[in-house]
Amino acid sequence: MSASNDRRDIVVVGGGIIGCCSAYYLTRHPSFDPSKHSVTLIEASDIAGGASGKAGGLLAQWAYPSNIVPLSYKLHAELAKEHNGKDRWGYREVGCAQLIARGRPLSKKKGGDNVGDSLSLQKRSAAAMGKLKTAKTPQELDWIEPDLVRGYESMSDPGETAQVHPYLFTTSIAKLAEQKGAKIILGSVSKIDYSGDGVKSLSYEDKETGQTQTLTATDVVVAAGPWTSSILPEAPISAMRAHSVVIRPTRPTSAHTLFTNIEIPANFDPSKSSRPTVASPEIYARPDDTVYACGEGDQVVPLPKTTADVEVDPKRCQEIIHQVGSISDALRDGEVTARQACYLPNVSAASGGPLVGHTGTKGLYLAAGHTCWGIQNAPGTGKLISEFVFDGRAKSAKIGSLDPRNLL
Repeated sequence: MSASNDRRDIVVVGGGIIGCCSAYYLTRHPSFDPSKHSVTLIEASDIAGGASGKAGGLLAQWAYPSNIVPLSYKLHAELAKEHNGKDRWGYREVGCAQLIARGRPLSKKKGGDNVGDSLSLQKRSAAAMGKLKTAKTPQELDWIEPDLVRGYESMSDPGETAQVHPYLFTTSIAKLAEQKGAKIILGSVSKIDYSGDGVKSLSYEDKETGQTQTLTATDVVVAAGPWTSSILPEAPISAMRAHSVVIRPTRPTSAHTLFTNIEIPANFDPSKSSRPTVASPEIYARPDDTVYACGEGDQVVPLPKTTADVEVDPKRCQEIIHQVGSISDALRDGEVTARQACYLPNVSAASGGPLVGHTGTKGLYLAAGHTCWGIQNAPGTGKLISEFVFDGRAKSAKIGSLDPRNLL
């Protein structure tokens, strides 16, 4: 490993939550000395422009992988305490459950066409499903129409699930990294020079001027989410698109996150099957008096060049709005404040993700492939990356199974 006393120019590629947390913890590592060490975060479009600004923000002790979740969940609580995360990014503990309900028929006027194949986001592992236990529907969950509920199964005990507002969390962590000396640059990385015995430099196209610039670098952390393989082609990272909406309901909601199973009656249409369909949107009430809801994923549209180019399918968003509105008047009659889409990074290998650590090239590190648990696992990932860079190894968790060299 490199001696921490030497000059270090560290560049983090990616302004999502993984990159921002990496910059945050690098600037707070005991060995970080701003007179000898620089930390630069480079992002192609905008901080939190992708999934980190459009995710649900659920934190869970039963998330995966189990070797990084406990550390990261604990760090979330510590960050919120130290930086007033309750007010700054909506950190709070929440109830979490699977809700089984029978939705009401959707109006024919608002019905959408078939939008193609859908893919599960695979958020719940076997361990999470094993936690399901039949429970009485909480009284404060009255913003879901009681007569439509067919079952309620708790997924968490107190202290096991929490939430943050992803956009506010990511942008806040970026600002906190800046306050400790990190520099943020907007530009698209075109090349990492790691010829010879290790990392030498990084080239990028400046977003404002369009000019190619080169940064000297001793260490580069690639945390570009689904765009990682465009920078490191050997990284086995694929992309899945996910749509979501944000609704301002007509009445207050309670601190609950819901995985739903909704039977949607078929609209009357003689030309189509009259069988009901089953929808499974996730519904997250937030402390800012909004409700976030997301649907299944898809791979219909290939990954675009940047987060600014992501294509939103209005029909997929409308499906989510209809689904959650079929079981809640507060959501059906609420104001839709956002219709959005993002791409989640998956590891294209049976071992799953994420990949965190050394790549085998001196000074080159990978932190990507966090699937739908990027927000949950970002603080742990960032802290571990700071240890890889300054200590040469992971100290806070045993993450050998996440070693990028297993697949690169």
